[in-house]
Amino acid sequence: MPPEDEWVQTLSAGPLLAIAGAAIALLLYLIVALRLHAFLALITVSLLTAFAAGIPAEHVVPTLTEGFGTTLGNVALLVGLGAILGRLIEVTGGAQSLTDALIRRFGEERAPMALGVASLIFGFPIFFDAGLVVMLPIVFTVARRLGGGVLRYGLPVAGAFSVMHVFLPPHPGPVAATELLGADIGLVVVLGLVITPPIWYVTSYLFGLWVGGRVVLPVPDILSGGPQVERDPEQQPPRPGTVIGLLLLPLVMIFTNTGLDAARAAGWVSGEAGWYALARALGSAPVALLVAVLVASYVLGPRRGLGKDRVTELTDSALGPVCSIILITGAGGMFGAVLRAGGIGDALSESLADTGLPVIVAAYVIAAALRVAQGSATVALTTAAGLIQPVMSGGEFSAVALAAIVLALAAGSVVASHVNDSGFWLVGRFMGMDVKTTLMTWTVMQTTISVSGFALASLIYAIG
Repeated sequence: MPPEDEWVQTLSAGPLLAIAGAAIALLLYLIVALRLHAFLALITVSLLTAFAAGIPAEHVVPTLTEGFGTTLGNVALLVGLGAILGRLIEVTGGAQSLTDALIRRFGEERAPMALGVASLIFGFPIFFDAGLVVMLPIVFTVARRLGGGVLRYGLPVAGAFSVMHVFLPPHPGPVAATELLGADIGLVVVLGLVITPPIWYVTSYLFGLWVGGRVVLPVPDILSGGPQVERDPEQQPPRPGTVIGLLLLPLVMIFTNTGLDAARAAGWVSGEAGWYALARALGSAPVALLVAVLVASYVLGPRRGLGKDRVTELTDSALGPVCSIILITGAGGMFGAVLRAGGIGDALSESLADTGLPVIVAAYVIAAALRVAQGSATVALTTAAGLIQPVMSGGEFSAVALAAIVLALAAGSVVASHVNDSGFWLVGRFMGMDVKTTLMTWTVMQTTISVSGFALASLIYAIG
């Protein structure tokens, strides 16, 4: 039983929201002004927030470690395996080979568009963090080749995975919201596919080009092991088709997994079938990436004349640089867990639930408030859907209106990614940004995705 279920919060919404605001302000001060390492700052502020929110002393450390461990369980395997896959593709020349093919096909000026469209396609079945780490070696190689800084290419890619993860089934948040509200999952998918391309084009592609031209950051060496590591010039790089196959392998496996989950939600298959659980396990993101790494280790290694010792060396060198990212991301999850355990997210949502706003506006505002309060987009989306469900049961809504409310919830759940969101640290650290720069770029982009998504959802609601 989680610690937060073993005690009752006695503080009212006002003090809890004040504690949350003070905690975020302190965290930013420690990191930005005092230059304290983000990992240490997150742990310190999480501890202080837990005590300030009244979490019993005997539950403070379990709450911290549970939040840290849960986030690491979701992120560490994906980041570690993705880093190994990226390292093998990068050093063996695969990333360069695919980059050359993309540039020949789309031209240098349209490289950000090509990367973004590819990420939109890959992002349909694959989760945000898994897709990002798979695409990053390609992004970094394109940025090195063409120049202009990493954000010009990285933000359109990260934004593509974000909009697909938030708005479209079979991702867990929209699937859960669809089930809770009784919406038609097929209609949610169709409407999601209608709104995500224009949202991405304006908020991620155009914004990425604009901010990338003003904030020019060097390409990080985090996946290449440093500029001193170079490919043997006598070794022929793998063909672009080989690289695409290696990237598609985990995506196809994950698509099968998430597709099965969507089919279960639609009633097409039984979740009690013995084969269903096995297929879901084999198609999970960590297993899919593990299979891709093992296949890449052979295809890019011994099959092409690369010694086994060299493959082991590349694997080992890939893990060191991402350890800091993994730990900071886990600490961000710890902070979010403290905010949830202290009742801050619940206090905020309950204070907004009875405001008398139109249903679609209330759905967006509650999801946005939960997102800002506790960080996780999936938690914000599913929790807000549960809070809105009683209101929905008392009214008559068309199928289009129900789907539009699901999209409005999704839009609210992505707003204002900041220091309590593990994705904030994942994107910022992988792209070599400090906290201030991440707030100016990633946080602003996520907010524009949210606002534009709500605007389109409201338009659909009005028409429906």
